[in-house]
Amino acid sequence: MYDNLLFLKNIVDNTPLPIAVYTGDQLQIVLANPAMISAWGKGDQVIGKNYLDALPEVQNEKFFEQAVSVLKTGIPFHGKDRKVDLVIDGVLKTHYFNYSFIPLFNKEMKIYGVMNTGSDVTELHLAKQKTENAEERLRMAIESSGMGTYEIDFATREIKTSGNFNTIWSIDREIHNEELIAKLHPEDQLVREKAHQQAQSTGKMCYEARIVNDDNSIKWVKINGKIIKDQNNTPTNIIGIVQNIDEQKQFQDELKKQVDQSTQELRRSNDDLMHFANIVSHDLKEPVRKIKIFNDLLRNESQDNCTENSKKYLNKIDQSAQRMQTIIEGILAYSTMDKKIQPIEKINLNELIESIKTDLELIIKEKNAILITSELPHIQGAPILIQQLFYNLIHNALKFSKADQPPRVIISHVLANSEGTDMVEITIKDNGIGLDAADAERIFAAFERLHSKDQCEGNGLGLALCRKIAQRHKGTISAGGEKDNGAVFIISLPLIQSETSI
Repeated sequence: MYDNLLFLKNIVDNTPLPIAVYTGDQLQIVLANPAMISAWGKGDQVIGKNYLDALPEVQNEKFFEQAVSVLKTGIPFHGKDRKVDLVIDGVLKTHYFNYSFIPLFNKEMKIYGVMNTGSDVTELHLAKQKTENAEERLRMAIESSGMGTYEIDFATREIKTSGNFNTIWSIDREIHNEELIAKLHPEDQLVREKAHQQAQSTGKMCYEARIVNDDNSIKWVKINGKIIKDQNNTPTNIIGIVQNIDEQKQFQDELKKQVDQSTQELRRSNDDLMHFANIVSHDLKEPVRKIKIFNDLLRNESQDNCTENSKKYLNKIDQSAQRMQTIIEGILAYSTMDKKIQPIEKINLNELIESIKTDLELIIKEKNAILITSELPHIQGAPILIQQLFYNLIHNALKFSKADQPPRVIISHVLANSEGTDMVEITIKDNGIGLDAADAERIFAAFERLHSKDQCEGNGLGLALCRKIAQRHKGTISAGGEKDNGAVFIISLPLIQSETSI
């Protein structure tokens, strides 16, 4: 007998489940294993005390009445996830327990006590509460965003939906999946089927479709879903969201119309520009050429009998005709450059600079100009455009020189790498009249001039053309310098072009 009691005591004392036994109307604590004593946090002195004397902080709870009822009726009581505030080590702490009050019977089947068992589920409760709060926040976020949620059971084909889902689909009752599918536009049924087929392998589904309302109006929606599988990897259900994208689709359609309209207008504008360029080429160049010819003939015929004023007027006619010819050629080059596709070739920049020096030989000799060049690398590009680019820049350096000082033009370079592309940065620096920092960007605008035509000839298109050429070669051009202290132009060009033509 003694061994059996000792055996039972060892089991009770060593079980991790809190166990206590109460007797009498005041529920005197006659047994409490270490797990229960630890849960109460009162120490061993609770043995022999009445329940409410040992745990006064729970007197406003129903635990005492529940245990007394079991003692009187013999009917067990079970509580689940019940909040209990216990004073442990002098601090009131909140716990959650699953607990039971079990009647104890003697040989005569009379109730002599109540066994109290329990398990602390505080951590589980807090985790569950945290999950529920997160789910609630997510639900509120989804609801406030206007999206609707759904869940489809593959076995029963039943679908659970949120209020927003029902609003988007225009339904006011429980509905099966087949009924929802039937509301999709016939042309979008195949889109849905393909999305579901892909979801079988990827586990995720996403597609856009149109809902046909009862009044035959159309509404665009975007449907996202995720397939849930059981432990056997068998799909059991799908959960997801649906979003009303009707306004977005309308905006896209309107934007597409505007883009198409703008494209047509741009194409028409380009066509007009080409037409204008042709007019310039054929209708304006010829009259200007004839003005120059007849002016020369008139000057030659009346050379001996011309007064000084007549000679002056003839010279002005010639200068004006020459300027008109320059403007026409500049406009023609600027307006047609984007339309002309040029083949990409390997360019020897050193030979190109030498050819430009030959073209500008007269102005170089006239102004006693000095050109200093370093050994430049080979690049890929359209030779005719690169020739035009450097011709304009070198000619500008010579043209905008100081009256009392021979032009000095220095051409240097460095190699660089920009976002994985090998580049060459070529600097053209002169000692001319310079420019203000505020004008460093403005000079690249079409028809922009910093000096009057009386000071310097030109049409205001040279640098604008240079920028176009640099951009077509996926490069850049920038300007700098100081007023009365020279100008600097930096051209950055890729060594190798990614395409065969530009």
